[in-house]
Amino acid sequence: MGDPKKPKKKYESPRFPWRSDILQNELVLLGQYGLRNKRELWRAKTMLSKIRGIARSLLGMSAEKRVKLETQLLNKLKRLGMLPENAVLDDVLDMTVENILERRLQTIVFRKGLAKTIYQARQLIVHGHIAVNGRVVYSPGYLVKRDEEEHVTYAPRSSLNNPEHPLRLSIEAMPRAEGGVKAR
Repeated sequence: MGDPKKPKKKYESPRFPWRSDILQNELVLLGQYGLRNKRELWRAKTMLSKIRGIARSLLGMSAEKRVKLETQLLNKLKRLGMLPENAVLDDVLDMTVENILERRLQTIVFRKGLAKTIYQARQLIVHGHIAVNGRVVYSPGYLVKRDEEEHVTYAPRSSLNNPEHPLRLSIEAMPRAEGGVKAR
């Protein structure tokens, strides 16, 4: 069962932690997605590794056993928005860590234009200014499902809910880049 004071680790650290190419790649992802530390990145990599491991094990199964489990895995990943609706099992093996990081609440708040920067998006979430389906979420790492994505807004009781708030006025005044993503 384990000691309740010591929670189970949800990530695996890299096998070769001091390779310069790995360090450089991790640093780029940390800045691009506004992650607090490398543990958040390693958690996403571990999640991806487990998903891809399940997909590899499904490829080795017989056709009768594989059908039900394959549809369950694909439906879960489609519901989370990590795969398109017409995805097949080979698409699961082509997934990257960016597919998971793009589904984090912090990234979606920034992409929707509710914050000026990815770091400000994290701050707004932690301070309780962002709600999903009307429920305040305090975790920047919350994985937003596809059907919840359009319900990500400012919290009802937040001062940012007022369109005249100075932060919202400054966000709306920012120039937009193509694709709906704000220019830096």
